[in-house]
Amino acid sequence: MDGQAIDHDIELSGRGRTRVRDIPGPPGAPAVLLLHGLGATGRLNWGRCYRALSERFRVLSVDHRGHGSGLRTRRFRLEDCADDAAHAAEARGVTSFVPVGYSMGGPIASLVCRRHPERVTGLVLCATSRHFVAPQVAAIARLTLPLAAATARLVPGRVHTHMLGRMLNGIENSGMRARIREELEGHDPATIVQAVDALARFSSHDWIGDITVPTSVVVTTRDELVLPSRQYKLAEAIPGARVFEIDGDHNACVAHPAFAATLMQACQAVTRN
Repeated sequence: MDGQAIDHDIELSGRGRTRVRDIPGPPGAPAVLLLHGLGATGRLNWGRCYRALSERFRVLSVDHRGHGSGLRTRRFRLEDCADDAAHAAEARGVTSFVPVGYSMGGPIASLVCRRHPERVTGLVLCATSRHFVAPQVAAIARLTLPLAAATARLVPGRVHTHMLGRMLNGIENSGMRARIREELEGHDPATIVQAVDALARFSSHDWIGDITVPTSVVVTTRDELVLPSRQYKLAEAIPGARVFEIDGDHNACVAHPAFAATLMQACQAVTRN
């Protein structure tokens, strides 16, 4: 499933240690930088896509702050995640790449494009949007989520156990449950709560139309978490963006058999590879 994946523990100057999954791909292949969704890890989000993508691309995958093997921090900002990802690619000697973001990874990929334009040659956004909650909901989140994050820091063991239980609920296969549990064990509950807050506050309405690199938008047409209408509006807001549809819900990246092939098409469309 992981192709010739090699995990590298790296030190990001002034940021801390993190892990990068690096699959070489063909000689001279363009690079894609895979950015996962909220509460996932790179391997959970993209595991079914590694092999297919590595046939045409060099594949880099990172875990975000507080997720899996990602950086340990007391602050989660989407902008910092974007910078983390760009610095991680640089640490692996990759000077140009295509950020590929799923759900929360979409804002992070867009911010990589905005904050490091000299590094970005294309952009792929999957199951994502220009914003995720209504302004009134974001206002409530600003009042309640900081308290939740503080609670998670005070009793991390209890919160972590509860979080794992919620994430593993409904997964009956014992082997799969064990593999997923192993991936999620590295999560820091307080940072995950901060990530929810950051996502509730996020909006790219004022600047997403300034993106000029070739862009693909993969729309999950049965998505009830990030409504397809919002995904289509994201594509409409980016000049020249191409739309690729997948007949699946928000779990399409792991549950839909055609997702890897569709993602490959979306990546090829922005690289001509």
